[in-house]
Amino acid sequence: MKPNMGTVDKAVRILVALVILGLYAANQISGLAATVLLVLAGIFILTSFMSFCPLYLPFGISTRKKEK
Repeated sequence: MKPNMGTVDKAVRILVALVILGLYAANQISGLAATVLLVLAGIFILTSFMSFCPLYLPFGISTRKKEK
């Protein structure tokens, strides 16, 4: 698994995950929507810490800066 996520990409994913967790904690989302969004938040956090997004791989996408 070669890292394919840049710093901004990781920060945005963590921010979105924190917003979802905040909405859940404030009881703004519930039921199936809450479950789906919490799973998505977990995936965002996991991929951010691994610096690897499996969905980027088939498309050849990389938000990581090119090393010189």
